[in-house]
Amino acid sequence: MYIFLPGGMGINFIKQFVGAGLSKDITLFGPGTSADEDVIKAVGEPMLGMFNSSQWAHDMDNAGNKKFVADFQKDYGRLPSMFAAQGYDAALLMDAAVRDVKGKIEDKPALLKALKAAKFNSIRGGFKFNNNQFPIQDYYLRVITKDAQGRVTNKTLGKIFSNHADAYAASCKMQ
Repeated sequence: MYIFLPGGMGINFIKQFVGAGLSKDITLFGPGTSADEDVIKAVGEPMLGMFNSSQWAHDMDNAGNKKFVADFQKDYGRLPSMFAAQGYDAALLMDAAVRDVKGKIEDKPALLKALKAAKFNSIRGGFKFNNNQFPIQDYYLRVITKDAQGRVTNKTLGKIFSNHADAYAASCKMQ
């Protein structure tokens, strides 16, 4: 069964779904927001076996992501959430744009051009903007399981989309 219940709604629903015994016969699937590390922390083991899809995962095998995850765990004592990863990528994007305009952020057309160019090493891997300003990026299938340390967390199973673009990009009038 597909759910899109981020935050408190998802936490309550998953607990009630498992508590009612429905998870014995029905597997849950949702977007990464419904199975994020913060939701997992609040629900715990009842989420085991739930599938989800996301553009990022803490176990992605690239140098930038490994450093981000290690630094985050060192600073906060837990695995980062998808939202933390998106915030980190946004900071990397802004840093690259400011660098590309040599700090002259008052040159708004140049700054916008630098932002659209997205010349940064995203922790989620390949990243660029489409004409409608939505990211073109890969998506991954994940399952909630226990890792080698016994933590309930997401494990990446594989890539489900490569360079995926928003389905409505062709209809967008943005330049």
